[in-house]
Amino acid sequence: MILLFDIGNTHTHLGLASATRVLKQLNIPTADWFSGRAAAQVRRFVGRAKLDGAALCSVVPKVTPRVQRATRTLFQRSCLELTPRTIVGVGIDYPKPRTIGPDRLANAVAARHFFGAPSVVVDFGTAVTFDVVNRAGDYAGGIIAPGLSVMTDYLHEKTALLPRITIREVRRAVGKTTAEAMLIGAVHGYRGLVRELIRELKRELKSARLPVIGTGGYAKLMAAGLPEITAVMPNLTLEGLRLVWLANDARL
Repeated sequence: MILLFDIGNTHTHLGLASATRVLKQLNIPTADWFSGRAAAQVRRFVGRAKLDGAALCSVVPKVTPRVQRATRTLFQRSCLELTPRTIVGVGIDYPKPRTIGPDRLANAVAARHFFGAPSVVVDFGTAVTFDVVNRAGDYAGGIIAPGLSVMTDYLHEKTALLPRITIREVRRAVGKTTAEAMLIGAVHGYRGLVRELIRELKRELKSARLPVIGTGGYAKLMAAGLPEITAVMPNLTLEGLRLVWLANDARL
């Protein structure tokens, strides 16, 4: 079994995988790595599974060594870190590879493996990111926009009368309450943003039938109103990590 860590700003996504797929997943607060609670949660998550190895991708550099230490202490296993040096499964066509978020590289690996090239991943996390695999099978760059909850939380924090809202589906286009008006702006507005950016990517990649894979917390919700998203894979990043670990293990 392979233990996987996708370390984000808000949550650390844990995965336990076989050689063929991610079998189970759990989200824990990334802040728990600083409070000391995370290690016990990881231990419970793994349970009695026998680990062959571990891999991580991280956009929070201060957490990375804590995860590596916990893996060595709890399971006597080293933890492979996904970087431009360790990535296998896609090339990189990007001027400064070390500036690419490792989670975005994991997404690209999984997208090429499951959907071929060219393909695009839309990750609905703290930020909404688009990751592009070009026709040559290389990570070619992407797009970054503020995430849904970032936008609505910012409106709440910076205004006196706008409430904090929970993102959900909204059917109408004219809000009858303040909260409903905010939802329309967030859900319908972001669908419009995603639709237009996919249109531009199809034009630039010269691919009318471009596979577009949604992942991240709001992927299912957003894809329900976006036929341009051709597949939803909640564990796409973890699957990419699994593939990178297997490829590096095969090298040894």
